[in-house]
Amino acid sequence: MKNIKQLRLSVLMTIMSATLVLSACQPVHEDANVTEKAAVASDQNTVAGTPSIDAHAGHAMSDDTITDMQQAYNDSMTHMHNEMMAGMKYNDPDAAFAQGMLGHHIGAVDMAEVQLKYGTDKEMLQLAQNVIDTQKAEIEQMQEWLASNPDATEPTADTDAVQKAYADGMDAMHSEMMAANADTNPDRAFARGMLSHHVGAVNMADVELKYGKNEEMRKLAQAIIDAQQSEIEQIQDWLSKYNE
Repeated sequence: MKNIKQLRLSVLMTIMSATLVLSACQPVHEDANVTEKAAVASDQNTVAGTPSIDAHAGHAMSDDTITDMQQAYNDSMTHMHNEMMAGMKYNDPDAAFAQGMLGHHIGAVDMAEVQLKYGTDKEMLQLAQNVIDTQKAEIEQMQEWLASNPDATEPTADTDAVQKAYADGMDAMHSEMMAANADTNPDRAFARGMLSHHVGAVNMADVELKYGKNEEMRKLAQAIIDAQQSEIEQIQDWLSKYNE
């Protein structure tokens, strides 16, 4: 339970910190109060215990406000966080995986829909549509499985280890995704964010293969690894060419 509380605080503060950094990229008016600057610095110092975020990596902020696209990604992150936190509280490793991955997939679909709205690159638009098609089907599978496989009423021998593994992976994923969200280029923001998201999914699936026992969920975990590892390589290749 301690891991869950620490993760909730860490992720929420990561989101707040990234939003502050995005806002800090706005031009400062000459008559801005010095105390306001100090307040921002103080807020950023309060998140010193969370993973560092290079919100300026790969781009230069050109707009003087957070874009609608960036706000949409922030909203999707918050939605995904809330959904995944439910799985973090589960005792049974298989149920924890299903509930956590359900929230993770919902986040991927939200991100892909943002890309379809704002992106222009054909390859990334097709990837976004593939993510929606594949992960919506898996969302339905996990919802059906969870309906007939409730969580264990008491912790198992692996509950603490599973929760810690998910907490560590989720914390790292959110930090990297928020850094990607600072990119104002829609296609690159999607690629960078989905790359971190897919890495997070593979890590979660690895945890299920290590601790899970349910055959269906273990097969799903392996299917996720196979599909998303391939897309990870695709995104890495696209980013290397895009940044040339």
